[in-house]
Amino acid sequence: MHPIRLSIPSFRSENSSVEKGFTVFKIDVLVNGRLHSVEKRYSEFHALHKILKKSIKPPEIPSKHVRNWVPKVLEQRRHGLELYLQTVIMENEVLPKIFLDFLNVRHFPSVPKTESCGSFDTESLESSKLSHQPVVVYLRDPYLLPSAHDTFSNVVIEGVVDGVFYPDFQPR
Repeated sequence: MHPIRLSIPSFRSENSSVEKGFTVFKIDVLVNGRLHSVEKRYSEFHALHKILKKSIKPPEIPSKHVRNWVPKVLEQRRHGLELYLQTVIMENEVLPKIFLDFLNVRHFPSVPKTESCGSFDTESLESSKLSHQPVVVYLRDPYLLPSAHDTFSNVVIEGVVDGVFYPDFQPR
């Protein structure tokens, strides 16, 4: 499961003196526990789709042409666009940068869906500009959502919990 979730909870119509009017879709984006919203027109979804087709195989996007602008038809388009974005997330282990930019997501971890990032290597550490390297990366909270296939014991978690809740405890 990606650490990014989204929904399109609503839309609104805009009337412009220059154009005949358009619909704006509100996208709620939840990334690593932080929620933000962006608003996009259908034309922006369509432009994204055209660019995504060059690098991945995106799902079908709802039709560009809508016969009428009644709320029922717009609700179907809202649902279709929400499903489109969610499918892109579910079917791609690494999300394209253009997709993250579309959602206004910054500092997204570009780590594959694995539990570890490798071993600690002091030679590469000295040659890199980073002052540290992660050894283990959790894409979910292992304490709140334990899994039967966890490869690491809960000793670390138990130690941290004991240290936080029982700081005066002395092991025998």
